[in-house]
Formats: sequence, structure tokens, C-alpha cells
Amino acid sequence: MENTYLAIDIGASSGRHIVGWREKGEVRTKEIYRFPNGIQETNGCLLWDTEALLREVKTGIRMAKAEFPGIRSLSIDTWGVDYVLLREDREVWPVYAYRDSRTEAVIPQVHEKIPFAELYRRTGCQFQPFNTIYQLYADKLDGRLDGASDFLMIPEYLLWKLCGVKAKEYTNATTTGLVNAGTGEFDREIVEILGYPQRLFLTLCRPGTVLGEYEGIRCILCATHDTASAVEGIPMQENAPYISSGTWSLLGVKTPAPLTDRNSEAANYSNEGGVGYHRYQKNIMGMWLVNRLQQELCPDKPFGEIVKMAQESSCDLLVDANAPAFLAPESMKAAFDRAADGGPRPAGTETFQKMGGFL
Repeated sequence: MENTYLAIDIGASSGRHIVGWREKGEVRTKEIYRFPNGIQETNGCLLWDTEALLREVKTGIRMAKAEFPGIRSLSIDTWGVDYVLLREDREVWPVYAYRDSRTEAVIPQVHEKIPFAELYRRTGCQFQPFNTIYQLYADKLDGRLDGASDFLMIPEYLLWKLCGVKAKEYTNATTTGLVNAGTGEFDREIVEILGYPQRLFLTLCRPGTVLGEYEGIRCILCATHDTASAVEGIPMQENAPYISSGTWSLLGVKTPAPLTDRNSEAANYSNEGGVGYHRYQKNIMGMWLVNRLQQELCPDKPFGEIVKMAQESSCDLLVDANAPAFLAPESMKAAFDRAADGGPRPAGTETFQKMGGFL
């Protein structure tokens, strides 16, 4: 089959390779390969195994080529905010996951240099304790930025490993808290104030940029933030609100320009990049809670059976799914047990609340 294309979509719990093509004026798709993903705990730190991710990406490409030898191009999207530091072409290990608590101590230091109100006015990026702007400050204090020549967001890193070309993509960059909402480029003044090496912040590329080739397949930048790609794929007849659901759920609407007023800041809405528009949206806890509970309580039970059991049972417990207590507890079951008992919430809750009151 001619004119087939490969989309590689990687989330925090799984990844998938999907081949798409047009047939009689409609887009057809077929899932070729699916693999598990997840945060690894090592020496008390929460990390991504990017080497394993790259192996899975290559495995899926190989399987897709076997069934569809005429694939013209491929691209990769993932979650936002996380990245791989590089010293020339060498990775700076480890690769931290956004749920790691390393930013707790540095957030007040960042806000002391630039108050969050000013950050929001300039970038329109919502407060989250794991935003790249805070992760990089933790790296700076730990000396990980010394000699660093680049940082690539996860999909940029995987594409570089495939085709050998480094590029920074706009939609994913807007999750960092470092992109100026007006210019659509990295905010050099924020970078200077925080003391980050200017060399790390290159000109941003837009979706559709051709990077190179991997085994005869063109590698192209899509909207590499998964929510940006999801929203771009919604066949909207009008500008209706959308909900993109995954580990996180995102509720939002397309806007022609960012909204960085005080009301937006107070509501903690984010302005993130789209393909010719902005995404004005809010993070809502998604399948993270369910996935963690399933892994802890019944890892071998399929979700269809879990849903059936839930339909046949009852529970009158109400919890705030967005509460910091559920962000990265050691045990999700224990977090729910504490909420059910009305007792102390998991350690770290108060710390997250003190990070600015935006959670």
C-alpha cells in the first residue's frame, strides 16, 4: 500500500505504533504494536528508561515496515515537560520523570527570582511543580547543567536517536514554562535571570518540519506534545471545548491568542501551543489513579473485568482527584485509605500546597 504514515504515540503508561492512510476520502488506521511504559524508581528517584523506550520505538517501526513496506514518514509524540540533557552527543543520566520530588526545594527559589505572576504574564504557562523551568533549576543546583550543550524533550530525543538531527519543537516547548506567549520563542530574559546557559535554548521548529531519515522513512516533527496532536486530530465542526483523556485529562478550547490575564492565572489555566492556534486548557487528573490502583491491587486483571466489577459494586467515597496527595504517593491504595479514614494525607501534601497555592 502506498502513502502510509506511521504515528508513534507514547504516554506515561504505554506506547503505540499506528499506521494511517487515506482510503476513499477517509483516514484509516491500524495499530501495529503496543508496549508498556512507566516510571522507574531507582535509589529513591523517579526516572524514565529512555533506552528501553528507544528499543520499543525501533521494534514497532520494524513491525510496521514488515506489514507496510511503503511507509513514507513517521513522527513521535509524548507527554510534555520532561527532557534529556546532553553534553554534545552524550546523555547526562539519569532522565528524571516529572513526578519526582526534586523540584520541591527549588520552586520557592525560582519564584524569588521571578514571581509566578510575572512568569504567567510572560509565558501563560500554568503552575505545576514539575514544569521544566523548575526541573532545570534543580539540574543547575546539582551541577548537571555544567558543560551541557543541549536538552531535548523526550520525543525530540527519540527522533534524534533515529535520524541524527536535533531540533526543538514548538508545542512541546510551551509546556516548559520558558516560552514567551507573545513571541512563540524561548524567553531569553527568563533564561538569563535564572542563570541557564543560553546555548540550550535554540530557535523553535513548527510541526511539519522534516528532520531526516531512518531506514528510508522520513522523520518529521509532528505536534510532539501528545495533547497538541490529540487536539489537532479532533474533527471539530466549530471551536467546541475538548477533553483529551489519558494519564492526565486536559479540558480546554482553542484560542487565537494566549490569555494571560489575572483571572486565567488565578484559575491556573495554561496557554500551550497548537498548530496555528493556542490551547487554553486545564490539567485534570486522568487515568493515573486507576492505573496505579490496578497495578497495586490486581495487576493481572483486565480493565474490562475491573469495569464490570465496579458497575456491580458501590462506593460513597468522594475524593479530590487533583489533590497533591494523589500526585506521586508511594502507595495509591494507602492514599485512598487515608482519604477514606479522614486521616493524615500522604507525606508531601503540605509541601506541594506551599509551592504557590496553584494546585
